[in-house]
Amino acid sequence: MRRRDESPDWMWSNALATLDRMERVHRQIFQLRAARTPTWEPPVDVLETERELLIYVALPGVDAREVKAVIDGATLVVSGRRVLPASLQHAAIHRLELPQGRFERHVPLPAGRYAGSHVSSERGCLVISLEKAA
Repeated sequence: MRRRDESPDWMWSNALATLDRMERVHRQIFQLRAARTPTWEPPVDVLETERELLIYVALPGVDAREVKAVIDGATLVVSGRRVLPASLQHAAIHRLELPQGRFERHVPLPAGRYAGSHVSSERGCLVISLEKAA
């Protein structure tokens, strides 16, 4: 097995990952948008069991009570805002990778009917459970 410092592949991989992060931050910071327009989209996982559809939305640091989730046709729309806590507004920032500001994510739902819903928070994720109709 070759050592990490003997192969240039690890450098290329790190450089590409860094460029990707820089591009994402650039888009978030420098896009001119109205204040009410979403500035980022949280990642989601959609899982289906026999009885329900589970949507996990990665929102560390966001209170589940501050998130709006609405079904619009065959799409779940999740929106809200992540802001630095007031106690940290004047802190020196050494690294800020979690996006801030208004977010909105449109999640296409599998075909079917849903009888009820439940929203909870688990390990930094908003969990939306949609019960399947009989």
